[in-house]
Amino acid sequence: MDLDTLVAQAAVILDEASTPFIAGHRADSAVQKKGNDFATEVDLAIERQVVQALEKATGIGVHGEEFGGAPIDSPLVWVLDPIDGTFNYAAGSPMAAILLGLLRDGEPVAGLTWLPFTDQRYSTVVGGPVYYNGKAQPPIGHGEIGQCVIGIGTFNVDWRGRFPGRYRLAVLENLSRVCSKLRMHGATGVDFAYVSSGIMGAAISFGDHIWDHAAGVALVRSAGGVVTDLSGEQWTPSSRAALAAAPGVHERVMEILDKVGPPENYL
Repeated sequence: MDLDTLVAQAAVILDEASTPFIAGHRADSAVQKKGNDFATEVDLAIERQVVQALEKATGIGVHGEEFGGAPIDSPLVWVLDPIDGTFNYAAGSPMAAILLGLLRDGEPVAGLTWLPFTDQRYSTVVGGPVYYNGKAQPPIGHGEIGQCVIGIGTFNVDWRGRFPGRYRLAVLENLSRVCSKLRMHGATGVDFAYVSSGIMGAAISFGDHIWDHAAGVALVRSAGGVVTDLSGEQWTPSSRAALAAAPGVHERVMEILDKVGPPENYL
């Protein structure tokens, strides 16, 4: 089965999952996770629905955020986030999405990002165009950092860990000196889809969850964008963070990250 056929089948499945996604808006927390993260009953139900449908239609295993599943290093594996931006979803914000990537030997080869509340659907097979609501889009082209919107992950300034809050604040501060159009959507997959469509010039993710990144990496690369970790190395499923950006903007953001210095300096 070729990749275009797989994406077409997956698109039908995500369309079907959009109905319970919309119906469950503002769902309460059902499962408490690490820190202040949680999952709703809708997360769990959509993951079950999509996994069952994908495995039946394509014969390919699925690795989901909530229940795990097939190993990420499988020759072919779907990677699913049933609700990207769960806090937004539960709070009533439309900035939430279903993310579905396809990895082949650890490389994203296809991606789908569905925003049911805003009726925005992004899909691609790497090497081909990005499709927005079924229509092929032009490449995003070279961008200027001062003339674009940049997304950055949410944080608490007192957070410790791999990317301390004060490091993230320093990144935000220095970005603001060259770009006054910074956004915190709280939904990594939405940010990456918006980079692939030219709505945003760049997006920084301080996370390392494969389900947050797989679909968006495929979209951005297909659109002619660049995806690396925060040191500038090419993004892989084992990367600890991600920077997705248009050509030109990526280089400027990397200059800022170099100026900020390593995260361990902010512990």
